[in-house]
Amino acid sequence: MSTAELREEIVAVVRRFVEREVMPVASELEHRNEYPHALVARMKELGLFGATIPSEFGGLGLDVATYARIVEELSRGWMSLSGVLNTHLMVAYLLREHGTPEQRERYLPAMARGEHRGALCLTEPHAGSDVQRIRTTAVRRGDVYVLNGSKMFITNARTATVYAIVAKTDPRAEPPYRGMSLFLGEKGPGLSVSRDLEKLGYKGIETCEVHLENYEVPAANLLGGTEGKGFFQVMSGLEVGRVNIAARAVGVATAAFEQAIRYAQQRETFGKPIAQHQAIQLKLADMATKIEAARLLTYQAAEKKDRGERADLEAGMAKLFASEACLEVATEAMRILGGYGYTAEFPVERYFRDAPLMIIGEGTNEIQRLVIARQLLERYKI
Repeated sequence: MSTAELREEIVAVVRRFVEREVMPVASELEHRNEYPHALVARMKELGLFGATIPSEFGGLGLDVATYARIVEELSRGWMSLSGVLNTHLMVAYLLREHGTPEQRERYLPAMARGEHRGALCLTEPHAGSDVQRIRTTAVRRGDVYVLNGSKMFITNARTATVYAIVAKTDPRAEPPYRGMSLFLGEKGPGLSVSRDLEKLGYKGIETCEVHLENYEVPAANLLGGTEGKGFFQVMSGLEVGRVNIAARAVGVATAAFEQAIRYAQQRETFGKPIAQHQAIQLKLADMATKIEAARLLTYQAAEKKDRGERADLEAGMAKLFASEACLEVATEAMRILGGYGYTAEFPVERYFRDAPLMIIGEGTNEIQRLVIARQLLERYKI
């Protein structure tokens, strides 16, 4: 079997898993806001925790483009499942690209098996889009760093066993990003989940505030072994995260569209299915076109990342367009279903609640526009 055929088979396996095991239970678990332990265990069996981890460390060694397709399939069933993988594989990416050989050997095989689960601790209560303004500090004391601060909106905070934590090793550095470093921490004294955040959507997976109080991390766990590299390290990981968010948006939008077009062919008004009314046909045409455009932008960004090229422009465009399209498609699906779209009897209301996460997650769309504009101005400099 060729590499391309193997990748297609893996995507097909995920699609079957979603249709047979996820879709029948997603709404019930989501409405109970219940962590999907059984589904996550199956994802572990399928090797998805090692999706992009190189085969030399026991992972599937998939490219980012195939990973994007897997995320799309998972999100078509239940978007929260893709969140279980996102920060985990971002941490794995950071280790693969920036970790020391010892750090990679210590963490990546266990992460590929799903025995170690990753969480990325970046955002703080007062520092979201302006990453350089984080206040968490890391002070070297002998062979350990002592971390103090708080992190907000941390996915996988309770289930993670390894945390990639961004902190300032030199709070006086100018510009501030030069004083930021990234650490690999594990559960232990000084690291606590201080509270769980109630959310509009994205249910069933924990999103928490993490508190660090005199939390000690071995000096050997400074990612890459050099201080001051954390900002650039985490930014490279966010490119992968933005591809993930774009793929999620494509998956949720696809699910909303499929629900709407099925319903439109069954629901009758004025003596014929509403799909025969031009007003509905125009909506369906626009929805499908936006989804396909979002999908192609997502694949383009993933493929550029796979080539080892800088992809912040393409990832930003994909994340921006796909997330806005998802919100529009989910809203139109609700309009097509009418009153039923507003009830819990159909999953459209879940798609409508999940969609706004994508316009905020991994950098707001306002920030994406600024990133895109800066890159364009550089490219077309006169």
